Amino acid sequence: MSKYDVTALGELLIDFTENGISSQGNPVMEANPGGAPCNVLAMLNRLGHKAAFIGKIGQDMFGDQLEKALLEVGIETRGLKKDEEVHTTLAFVHTLEDGDREFSFYRKPGADMMLSCEDLDEDLIKNSTIFHYGSLSMTDEPCKSAQKKAVEIAEEAGCLMSFDPNLREPLWSSLDDAHREIEYGMQHCNILKISDNEIQWFTGKEDFDEGIAVIKEKYDIPLILLSMGRDGSRAYTKNCRVEVPAFIQENTIETTGAGDTFGACILHYVLEHGWKEYTEEELKEMLTFANAAASIVTTRKGALRVMPTKEEVEAIL
Repeated sequence: MSKYDVTALGELLIDFTENGISSQGNPVMEANPGGAPCNVLAMLNRLGHKAAFIGKIGQDMFGDQLEKALLEVGIETRGLKKDEEVHTTLAFVHTLEDGDREFSFYRKPGADMMLSCEDLDEDLIKNSTIFHYGSLSMTDEPCKSAQKKAVEIAEEAGCLMSFDPNLREPLWSSLDDAHREIEYGMQHCNILKISDNEIQWFTGKEDFDEGIAVIKEKYDIPLILLSMGRDGSRAYTKNCRVEVPAFIQENTIETTGAGDTFGACILHYVLEHGWKEYTEEELKEMLTFANAAASIVTTRKGALRVMPTKEEVEAIL
C-alpha cells in the first residue's frame, strides 16, 4: 500500500481574479491560491484521498498564504520548498465576455521555476500510487531538470503516471519548445488529460478524433481524456471512445479550476476501481461524475479552496 494516493509536482501561485470595480473605477483583484497541480490535489483530498505536493514558493506574504491554503485543504506540504531570493509566482486572470480567460504572468523568474533536483523529496514520489505532472515546470531551468528527475524516480518506483499539458502560451520562449516538452510529457504518461484547444494545437488536426488518433498511434497512452468545456468530455482507450455531455450550470461565473477538477475525478475513479482496461459503461460513469464536479466549480470563485464534496456531486447526478 502506498502512503499517498497522488503526489503532484508543479506550480503553486496566486491567481489574481477580477472581483468588481472600486469607487475610483479601478479593477478590484482577489488573491486566490492557484496552480493546476494543487487544484487537482485539493479535489482529490475532498474525495477522501491522501495527496502530497512538491513545488516551490517565495519566502513572502503570498508564499505564506499558499502554504496555509494547502494545509487548510489537507495537502501534505513536506515537499514544499521556499526560496529566499525569488518571489512567489503571480498570475493575473482576465475573464473575457464569452467566459474564456487571458493570463498575465509575473514569473521572470518566479519561485515555482526555482525548484531544483536537490529540492525533490524522493520518498514522497516513491510512496505514491499516482504521480501527476504538467508542462509549466518544463518552461525553464532548474525546474525542468527537477521535473524530469521526478518523472524518472516515479517510473522506477512503478507509479501510475498522469499528465496534463495545461498549455499557457505566454510562459514559453517559443511554441516549438512547448511542443517538444509536452511531447516528453506524453511519452511518459499512462493517463493523459488534454483540452480541445490543446489537442488541435498539438496535432494540427481540427477534428478531435483525428487528433487523438495521432497521439494514440505515436505515444500508445492507455487512457486519454478530452475535455471540451460546454461540449462535455470524451474518453479514449484501446477499444473504446465514449462521450458524455456537460452539465450546464445557470450560475456559472468563471471556469478557473474546472479542468483540474475534472482531471482529479478521473484519478479518483482510477484509485477507486483499480488500473485496468475500462468498459464503455465504466468510462461513462467516470466522465459523468467528472463533468458534474467540474460544473460545480464554475459556479464558485477561485478553485483550490472551493472544491465540491462527493455528496454535492452526487446531488446533481
